[in-house]
Amino acid sequence: MNTGKVLLGVLAGVAAGALAGILFAPAKGSRTRKRIYKKGEDYAEGLNETVSEILENISHKFEQVKAEVAEFTQKGKDKVHEIEKH
Repeated sequence: MNTGKVLLGVLAGVAAGALAGILFAPAKGSRTRKRIYKKGEDYAEGLNETVSEILENISHKFEQVKAEVAEFTQKGKDKVHEIEKH
């Protein structure tokens, strides 16, 4: 299973659990709405950080693959030039 999907599922579950806890807690409506809003901001921030980390990892992996492909291509060109000389 894709790590991003698992992480997103976990975050969604945590958010749903927190929201249910807030909704069933005895408090005034205005206070409950503020708490929900604050929790939403917290989860959005956490999700943003997670997405940023995932994108950073993807970018790093892309750069690694790009370097490997460039090296492989150069080795292939070197072999062709070597063969052409003989």
